[in-house]
Amino acid sequence: MSNYKIYPNVELGSNVTIEDYCVIGKPPKGREDGELKTIIGDNAVIRSNTIVYAGNKIGDNFQTGHQAMIRENNMIGNDVSVGTSSCVEHHVIIEDEVRLHSQVFVPEHSKLKEGCWIGPNAVLTNAKYPQSENVKENLKGAIIETNAKVGANVTLLPGIVVGKNSLVGSGSVIVNNVPEGKVVVGNPGQVVKDISDIDEYKL
Repeated sequence: MSNYKIYPNVELGSNVTIEDYCVIGKPPKGREDGELKTIIGDNAVIRSNTIVYAGNKIGDNFQTGHQAMIRENNMIGNDVSVGTSSCVEHHVIIEDEVRLHSQVFVPEHSKLKEGCWIGPNAVLTNAKYPQSENVKENLKGAIIETNAKVGANVTLLPGIVVGKNSLVGSGSVIVNNVPEGKVVVGNPGQVVKDISDIDEYKL
């Protein structure tokens, strides 16, 4: 007898590992069991106590840490990793080779582009004025461009664009868009140098 639950209309690829106490294909509020199809590609490793809601389309080589939460109706590419206790809300796009470390929060309508990296305890936001009138109609998720890196404990305000190949330093609060190829640090975040000024990134 398995110690996990898989709902109807879940399609698993080959060589998928699902550890104890996971829930796969859980219907969101207002939906019936099996109403939304859930797809997880080959070679996934879904670690214990993770919940993957229904309606997700997830590529190959997906892996989670323990106690990850993946809400409904997301598009997730190949070679994506979601760390322990991280939460990905609904209607998020995550492209190939994205890495989310532990305890990352990604709200609905965010877009994480290919190869971007999100450090532990980073928080993306999408509501400019929480609980205000028409707040749900005005949500705006962050866009993390290709190969951008967001350090630990960073907070991104709603609708922020973190440019391609940029770096956001740990603990920063980002209130303006981060230009492509720049290093931004502080509260509020300020550009301090080019990414090319860091020897380790001269690849």
